[in-house]
Amino acid sequence: MDAIAEWFRTLYDTTGINITVVYDAYDRQRFIEGLGMTIMLSVVTIFTSLVIGVAGAWAQSSPLRLLRFAINGFVTVFRNTPPLVQIFFFYFGLGQILPRVEDADGMRVPLIDNVEWAIISLSLFAGAFNVEIFRSGIEAVPRTTVEAAESLGYTRLGIYRHVVLPLALRVCLPALSNNLVNLVKTTTLAYAIAVPELLYVSKQIWTDSQNVPVMMLILLATYTVLVGILVFIMHRWERALAIPGYGQGAGR
Repeated sequence: MDAIAEWFRTLYDTTGINITVVYDAYDRQRFIEGLGMTIMLSVVTIFTSLVIGVAGAWAQSSPLRLLRFAINGFVTVFRNTPPLVQIFFFYFGLGQILPRVEDADGMRVPLIDNVEWAIISLSLFAGAFNVEIFRSGIEAVPRTTVEAAESLGYTRLGIYRHVVLPLALRVCLPALSNNLVNLVKTTTLAYAIAVPELLYVSKQIWTDSQNVPVMMLILLATYTVLVGILVFIMHRWERALAIPGYGQGAGR
């Protein structure tokens, strides 16, 4: 590792290409921590948004009109407003009216910090789209399939869990993959409320080291790899769930 770091330091001295995240321990540590924060944000918001999507799509078919109205209102609001505005609303709006609590040092700190607000906001934003994505898949399930499950004595929740949702997932996976990829890219908006994710720490590094072009290229390559990994996982999942003659398996 020392030999690699020395080579990149020599590269900077001879060519001016300043890749500090390789040869400078402090910048490398900041970059790794920012990458870890981005991965954590992506994983948590993907999981949470999927839960919101599954639960919201089920609630949309509820016999309770008030519940259906609430879900439709949630989808409308979060689909039709910019995600950055939503982040600001939660952090600067709701965050300011919530009570403060004392930490271990006796300091008064916000009840919900900036990282948690970013997770909440991004999860709700992507979850609103996931609700509609799952709803479209549910509507593609033949009514006769649902009636057959009802005749076997399944409850409404049982039909959704064991029959409708598995089939709907196979139909909506391509759209779901696109939304989750967009969610990973949208995590950069957490920069606006000082969440130390990849873009935020990269900005600190290029400000200190004056190596903006290099850090922008590294940032671009890193996100390309992260999104590529997610796309690979989603494609493998799609292939594993494919049923010949149904949904995405129909043309294979």
